[in-house]
Amino acid sequence: LTDSSPGRKRRLLRLYYSAAPEPQQEEQPDPCDINGAQFDPELYLNKLRKECSLNELMDQESCMVRQIRSLDSDMQTLVYENYNKFISATDTIRKMKNDFKKMEDEMDCLSTNMAAITEFSARISGTLQDQHAQITKLSGVHTLLRKLQFLFELPARLNKCLELQAYAQAVSSHCRARCVLQQYSHMPSFRGIQDDCHAIMERLAQQLRQKFRDGGTSAKELSECVELLLQLDEPAEELCDKFLSHAQTRLEADLQGLEAELRDSAPIDVSTQKLSSAANPMSPSESSTSSHFLSPAAQTDILEFIDRGCNEFVSNLCLVIASYQELFVNRPQEGELASKNIPQMANSKLLVFVDTLAARYFSLVERRIQEEKGVGDNSLLVRALDRFHRRLQAVSKLLPGSAVPSQGTEIVIQAARERIKQYLSALQSFYLDSLTDVRQALAAPRLSVGGTSSAGGGALAGSGPPGKEAPPSLPDLLTSLSNSILNQIKSVLASVHLFTAKDITFSSKPYFKGEFCSQGVREGLVVSFIKFICQSSRQFCESAGDRGGSTPPVLLLLLSRLCLDFETSTISYILTLTDEQFLVQHHSPVTAVTALCAEAREAAQKLLNHYVKVQGLIISQMLRKSVETRDWVNTIEPRNVRAVMKRVVEDTTSIDVQVGLLYEEGVRKAHSSDSSKRTFSVYSSSRQQIRYAPSYTPSAPMDTNLLSNIHKLFSERIDIFSPVEFNKVSVLTGIIKISLKTFLECVRLRTFGRYGLQQIQVDCHYLQMYLWRFVSDENLVHFLLDEIVGSAAHRCLDPSPMEQSVIEVICERG
Repeated sequence: LTDSSPGRKRRLLRLYYSAAPEPQQEEQPDPCDINGAQFDPELYLNKLRKECSLNELMDQESCMVRQIRSLDSDMQTLVYENYNKFISATDTIRKMKNDFKKMEDEMDCLSTNMAAITEFSARISGTLQDQHAQITKLSGVHTLLRKLQFLFELPARLNKCLELQAYAQAVSSHCRARCVLQQYSHMPSFRGIQDDCHAIMERLAQQLRQKFRDGGTSAKELSECVELLLQLDEPAEELCDKFLSHAQTRLEADLQGLEAELRDSAPIDVSTQKLSSAANPMSPSESSTSSHFLSPAAQTDILEFIDRGCNEFVSNLCLVIASYQELFVNRPQEGELASKNIPQMANSKLLVFVDTLAARYFSLVERRIQEEKGVGDNSLLVRALDRFHRRLQAVSKLLPGSAVPSQGTEIVIQAARERIKQYLSALQSFYLDSLTDVRQALAAPRLSVGGTSSAGGGALAGSGPPGKEAPPSLPDLLTSLSNSILNQIKSVLASVHLFTAKDITFSSKPYFKGEFCSQGVREGLVVSFIKFICQSSRQFCESAGDRGGSTPPVLLLLLSRLCLDFETSTISYILTLTDEQFLVQHHSPVTAVTALCAEAREAAQKLLNHYVKVQGLIISQMLRKSVETRDWVNTIEPRNVRAVMKRVVEDTTSIDVQVGLLYEEGVRKAHSSDSSKRTFSVYSSSRQQIRYAPSYTPSAPMDTNLLSNIHKLFSERIDIFSPVEFNKVSVLTGIIKISLKTFLECVRLRTFGRYGLQQIQVDCHYLQMYLWRFVSDENLVHFLLDEIVGSAAHRCLDPSPMEQSVIEVICERG
């Protein structure tokens, strides 16, 4: 079948791999070429016997045997591979022979029939050849008579159609005869028929106009009326106005129904819910969405309202647009109508009509959206807006030049913006109410059992009598407040995320892919709420009064820790969650995470500083009153520690436990082994001159003040109101500095007797026994107490100090 010899293969390979084809040359056929057409076996064998040895001849024989076998094998393979094709081709050829034979028989039959028909037609033509002209004439007369019969019967036909209200058939019949009647109107008989038809058609047109003006006709009947009136040569512009006026009546009825529904549905005042929730205080963990995230109960929800508007007004509007365009805009213009440019005129009227009614409908939709003050279930609003936006797309397809779809999209965008504002306001209210709940929880502590608190404040029980009320656990309050805020943010993000769901049609708009996510949700909701938390927390530091106004100090401590936690982890987590959930793309500048964290840390620092100041001023107030209300010159000999000093130590211990619940311990300097046994005397390092008390005369103060001031120049300066660090030791150090500094300044303003000085010694030693363990550097307490005792000695009329052993006995006993 094919030439697969080695020579042919070599030529093909050479042709494939050669850079250029070999030039074709005219060669004589070689009779010794076994693959050539002129091959001569005798010459080939003689040539081999002459040129080859016996071994070469045997090799050549073996080679030829292998080639023969290879060719036989290739041929068998080709036969096997193409066997089915051969069989199929054979069957096809056999079938074709049968079909062609049948077709030949049919063609012979057809040829016979055609010959018979031709012969029969020739005989008919020959028979009727003489009467052909007469038949043609009679046929024309018959046609004319039928037309005349139609004309004479036309008035009666029109009256019958008028009685049966078959207006379309009457107009069609009149249009068929109108041209003929107009052409032969000069003939009296035709003139009479024409007058009768005109009178009848005038009555028909009057009935069509009445039906057109009738408000009860359907859109289909209205379209038929307009079409028939146009065929009766009614002015197109007047028909446009009448059509739109009639449609406006029906559409305004739909709008009035929606407006009546708006008047009937009055939303519940959400403020009553806030008052009721405030009357029943809860912990932050219990204060969930029930107080603020409730939707106002109306007679009809917004989804039903939008459905009604879409199913009635929008559907009817689309039907009016489609009917109007079919009648006036898309109608083929022929004859005189083509020169009147009716489609442009009709389209401009339609645009004004649609925009005017759509503006009223949009105002009603906006009013209903504004009534959605509750922010509980956001799915109803999103579904309603999606349905509203989806149905308006039909208007854009019917009326491409209308601004209705873009205005509808703008309403959806505005609704989303307002929703974000409502959620922000709800989050702010929730946060403020949570703070109120925390304040109530702190102001109404639970009873402890057996002197220990079940709320985690048992460390305070030892400082008071058994059964004393202990404050609630601050870590639990902090965790509850933080978790409630975080859960509320997550809940709001989940609700807002419905605006960007894939099955919502308007989510593909550029606004909801970009600005809504970045500027709306991230900046307008999340970032604004975090800033509100920081700002509202800082406002607690701006209250007037020495005691910090009505803000409990523990609330300042709690808020400082809350802001610090926000700075360390919460802010980053919330913003990361927002970016991932909304796929935020920062096309416009947004607030950086570091900036928010810095603001939160600044608020935490300010709150903690204010907490230290308030607590320090509370203790300072006790010390100041205790100094100012006592007669230090005529007092009795001290026998115990004053109660105010015990109260100072108790309050400091309570503050230490309180701060320790929220902040870490902090770093202290190494304490000396005898810190609690350190003695205080009037002979302090800054008052060495008093050891010469017997020679103390009024002329001495100049030297005393000079020596004291020189010593202060070389002592370390103490910054009383320096910023504190976020640990317990630093907070307690700041409070104790303020308290002891106040004590020192009050002592400097009083005059002391001998026993007054000794009482100061006892009080300072008692303070030193307990306060040194709270501060970062015990030398700070020692220095300030030295200053207090020294100032008292300096202001003493008879500076006779008490023996140190007596002081220790009194302090240990008291």
